[in-house]
Amino acid sequence: MLETYLRDRRKQNDILLMTHIVIGYPSLEASYDIVKTMAAAGVDLMELQIPFSEPIADGPVILKANQESLAAGTTVEACMDFSRRVARQFSIPFLFMTYYNILFKYGVSRFARTMAQNGLQGAIVPDLPPEEGSDYLAAMQEHALAPIFIYAPTTSEQRMRMIARHAEGMVYCVARKGVTGDKTNFTRDLDAYLSRCRQAVDLPIALGFGVKDKADVDFLTGKVDIAVIGTQTIRIVEQDGVKAVGDFIRGLR
Repeated sequence: MLETYLRDRRKQNDILLMTHIVIGYPSLEASYDIVKTMAAAGVDLMELQIPFSEPIADGPVILKANQESLAAGTTVEACMDFSRRVARQFSIPFLFMTYYNILFKYGVSRFARTMAQNGLQGAIVPDLPPEEGSDYLAAMQEHALAPIFIYAPTTSEQRMRMIARHAEGMVYCVARKGVTGDKTNFTRDLDAYLSRCRQAVDLPIALGFGVKDKADVDFLTGKVDIAVIGTQTIRIVEQDGVKAVGDFIRGLR
């Protein structure tokens, strides 16, 4: 389902835009306003991050958002309710992004079942490798959800091919080692890496970690299917408010 949507959408756009929010930051109602603004500005799909106390893949901006959301009392159930609300109201696909401890404590099968009932289309769980995720993969398959896995520049060709056998919907390629939000130099050095990604998997390819402006999106056009913008939109909300996020997204392509 997700893969079909992405392929159809790509026929209409040279590159797609995926954005990211931390549910409950700066509040649940503000999170809803951000989703509404992003959808109106034309994003193609969106990650909804369930906040976690130790988000190991995330840099200081998203880490702070996780911590403040948790401090405000955001629960997994509140995130489930939020996801149902936005998935029913907006026509773009929504994905959960979170860490495996959340799924483990909630119950992996229950987590996937609730996702499907709420209208989500997939999940990104960066600390769960496919060889340790048999229960997760089975639950996702049972409910026709896309388990989205990650490539990094350090991933070998052999491992890329192994991951491709388990991935569905798309593959998320991180632009560099490290965490979200750090500076990425979008230069031709990425070309060899992205070529390896293309050779390893037939699914649509997303690239994130450091995408911050139109120049970055322009550089990625023709190289990947989806540009992922996460930390930068959180910075804009903090500095200039929700309305500015819509203006920012409309200016990306």
